[in-house]
Amino acid sequence: MAWNGRRNGGSFRQVILFLLGVCVWQSGAESLRYSLAEEMERDSFVGNIAQDLGLTPSQLAARKARVVSEGNQQLFLLNPSTGVLTAKESLDREEICPQSETCTLFFTLFFDNPLQLIRGEVEVLDVNDNSPVFPQKEMILKIPETTVPGYRFHIENAQDKDVGTNGLQNYSLDSQSHFSLDLATEEIGVELVLERPLDREEQQELTLQLTATDGGTPPRSGTAQIRIVVLDANDNTPVFTQKVYEVRLPENSPPGQLVVRVVATDPDEGIYGKVQYAFTQTPEESRQLFDLSPDTGVIRVAGNLDFENMKKHKMTLTATDGGGLYSHCKVQVEIVDVNDNAPEIQLTSHTASIPEDAPPRTLVALFSVRDRDSGDNGRTQCTIDGDMPFILTPTFGSFYELRTNAALDRETTAEYNISIRATDWGPQRLSSRQSLWVQVTDVNDNAPAFSQELYSMWVTENNSPMVRIGSVQASDADAGSNARVQYALVREEGQEQAAVSVSSESGEVYVVRSLDYERVRALEVWVSAADGGSPALSARALLRVLVRDENDNAPVVLHPGAESGAGAGELVPRWAPAGYLVAKVVAVDADAGQNAWLSYELAKATEPGLFRLGLHSGELRTARAVAERDAPRHRLVVLVRDRGQPPRSASATLAIALLHDFSDAHVRLSQDAPPAEPDDTLTLYLIACLACVSALCLATGLAALLMKLRRVRQRQAEPLPTFPTAVAESDAGSLPRSLVYDVCLATGTLSSDFHFLGPLLPCFPAGMPPGATPQRSSLCSQEAASLGQRDNQPAEAPLAEDTAEAACPANIGVDLNVASDQSHWLTHQ
Repeated sequence: MAWNGRRNGGSFRQVILFLLGVCVWQSGAESLRYSLAEEMERDSFVGNIAQDLGLTPSQLAARKARVVSEGNQQLFLLNPSTGVLTAKESLDREEICPQSETCTLFFTLFFDNPLQLIRGEVEVLDVNDNSPVFPQKEMILKIPETTVPGYRFHIENAQDKDVGTNGLQNYSLDSQSHFSLDLATEEIGVELVLERPLDREEQQELTLQLTATDGGTPPRSGTAQIRIVVLDANDNTPVFTQKVYEVRLPENSPPGQLVVRVVATDPDEGIYGKVQYAFTQTPEESRQLFDLSPDTGVIRVAGNLDFENMKKHKMTLTATDGGGLYSHCKVQVEIVDVNDNAPEIQLTSHTASIPEDAPPRTLVALFSVRDRDSGDNGRTQCTIDGDMPFILTPTFGSFYELRTNAALDRETTAEYNISIRATDWGPQRLSSRQSLWVQVTDVNDNAPAFSQELYSMWVTENNSPMVRIGSVQASDADAGSNARVQYALVREEGQEQAAVSVSSESGEVYVVRSLDYERVRALEVWVSAADGGSPALSARALLRVLVRDENDNAPVVLHPGAESGAGAGELVPRWAPAGYLVAKVVAVDADAGQNAWLSYELAKATEPGLFRLGLHSGELRTARAVAERDAPRHRLVVLVRDRGQPPRSASATLAIALLHDFSDAHVRLSQDAPPAEPDDTLTLYLIACLACVSALCLATGLAALLMKLRRVRQRQAEPLPTFPTAVAESDAGSLPRSLVYDVCLATGTLSSDFHFLGPLLPCFPAGMPPGATPQRSSLCSQEAASLGQRDNQPAEAPLAEDTAEAACPANIGVDLNVASDQSHWLTHQ
């Protein structure tokens, strides 16, 4: 419907009336109506909606106007820039609306902002594009020769798919003298009228040409031949028991199901009384759906009945006897609807993506539901499968709106597969589904998260600049630029530049300058991760860089010090037994771990077999008892080595003097005349001599061992000795022979003091009780004298006990108490 409004600038009243008319029209109380001739070309003009609605094309575009055709196929298109409605393709009225006088197509015009729906219709006008067609190109009529003039014979009508004036209008018969045409009522059809009697003996068959013409411009026509077979006399025609048979049949009736049985009787006998049944005046669609038995008149279902395609079938049957006489009856089959069509969901608009911060009640989709069944079978309802944050709202007609009903979270669910189910109300409910994919677009609502709160990384000291030591990793649950993480070091105001750097893209950690384990063993910095959102969100993690030690420091010898010189040395008494502590080498290493684990070894010695050095303690001890033949002065080179890779080492030199006693004269003499360091030539001579006499030494040692073993066995066989009574001390004031001394040395000094201890070999007088003061016996004096002679000490040394006690602190000396068997061992040694 088009509105024509006129404006008069001089009349304010007319303007008000016009605006009121436009508001009434926009309420959608009436619909748009157009017409279009069939077989028009594609994109043919249908109507100007913008002009008919009184809107400009820009208003149509602003309100997002769109046209949706009713049905499964979109037949019309709306140009939003011009407001012109066109046909999407060429329309065939006979295909769209078969067996219908009028053909009307409906569409719905949708407006957004605000939502408005206007119903429209387009009438497809018929054109004369179909010629009349007879069901049979040749029709045979068997007419008894006794048929009287004026008898009428029914002829099957021609079919023309066009309607109105373009449909079938007239029939014509070629010129002859026996028959004429009678255009009876539309329900009965064309009848052939016998004008004069037939004579079989004169002419057995006649051929007539029947022409059907429509009323189109130009007219179209179709022809069929009528072959007349003249039969012998037959004076009775078949008679049906009913003129009209009415049947109700469900549309889901299976093929072969009985529909109805028609009965026609003929009182004639023989071939003239045998009745044959056939369809006449029946559409081709009905002939394909129903099967007629020509002998019994039983009609059965032959195809699939569909209530939605054709609700009622009207068929005409003829009963013909053997003489060619026949009669007609009508069979009307009404198809009863059953629920055999599922609802159809037609999507009108769909939003493929929606932001996760969209408010509730946001429109997602608009769709309509149609069911081709009738009654409750065509009544539908829509639901959403599953628990989803969406809701369906019925709107105009059969349309539904899909909206959100809760807040969305992309990190929980990034997309939704919304399954909409439409169900009808039939006895056995049928349903259909439509899936809608809705993607939730990201909003920057999640901060980056580091994979761990503390990152510990190692770097070896003395590293090259910009060495990679690891990486930090942070993830963001968002997507796109909101999840793109940038890394940076957090530097506080006034803080110096850190020794590490972090790649802003990959998070890889580099050490920018060389580090020294001895100066910096660990450093800590904060690393921040910020996403690319607006505003950006960030997180922090602590980065701890631990410096791994490298063996870059050699051991440093603290004792003996380098400033003490080779002249200063250690003093060892000639009586020192095996294991006697001579000195202790002290060294340190600035490294850590195994790089600081030190081991000590003798690299060079004047007498290699005399001393041994503790591998880990650095203690220098005598490897055997000092002998008279040993040189008085020795020079040892100690090598201190760590366990690094490669190992580093340092050396120290020890000067050792072997002394009989530690008097000041000896000490000064040693200081004035330091021992000459043996040169390499003397060493070679000593090695050569050692090689020459090695066999003699070995033999001598074995002999001494055998002698010793023999003496030990003899002593074990003898009884323990008895000690004599004590003898009074000598008046000369000399040191008793039963006393020995211990040396108290100060490292690096040239003076020594003696500390005289109690008697090493205590002499107990016969019968003395325990705890009484013993008296020195002559045996003790003899033992002491023998010890003094063996150590090259005078037997009568004029030294006072108080002088000895003042020379060395009491806590340094060692008081040795030995048993009688030890005294015996010392005597023999």
